[in-house]
Amino acid sequence: MVSPVTVVKSEGPKLVPFFKATCVYFVLWLPTSSPSWFSALIKCLPIFCLWVFLLAHGINFVVAHQSVKRIFAGLIFSALGDAFLIWQEQGYFVHGLLMFAITHIWYSAAFGMKPLDLRAGIVMALISGFLYTFLYSYLSGPFTYLVAVYTALIAFMGWRAIAGIQLCNDLWTWTKLSACIGAVLFIVSDLTIAVNKFCFPVPCSRAVIMATYYAAQMLIALSAVEIRDESDFQKKK
Repeated sequence: MVSPVTVVKSEGPKLVPFFKATCVYFVLWLPTSSPSWFSALIKCLPIFCLWVFLLAHGINFVVAHQSVKRIFAGLIFSALGDAFLIWQEQGYFVHGLLMFAITHIWYSAAFGMKPLDLRAGIVMALISGFLYTFLYSYLSGPFTYLVAVYTALIAFMGWRAIAGIQLCNDLWTWTKLSACIGAVLFIVSDLTIAVNKFCFPVPCSRAVIMATYYAAQMLIALSAVEIRDESDFQKKK
């Protein structure tokens, strides 16, 4: 297994643009009350940097590996979702919801169905069922079923990420752990959005949502690096 220290040294410099773009977003902190293409660009910029992060490993690397292509596709739909949500008060919230639903499908496909880990799936189903039950009384109209479908998709994505970690069998890798933490943070971010939008105001909601969201996307993008690290490691042996 590739050492985490080695990974930090090799991948850290490629993530510098992402960290800078994230800092720009939080420093500018553009008001959501006046959406514009500039505010959309600033919000999407960290995700664009994650595109560059994956492409920095080589276009052939992205094209040659299914899981990497799927994560890259998920990042593309994430950027579209971010752009739509800039204008959510103008009626584009559902469009953003659809883009992120597609993102979770791509991420689930990237994480794969092996190992299955039904216990983790049952736990995620129970947790998502409880959360949807909590949200249900606040929902109305099409959001009643749209949120249900979205909850099922993100819960499935979380299950596939968590299933990759086999701590008991000592078969986990740092990238699988990265995917797992990223998926959990994505769920936290989206749950905060749902509670803040449909239930009641969440203190510092925007900061919580965006901090967990950017961290989640970075960790999921990092999980794609495992294939490259393992192939490089094998070449050096």
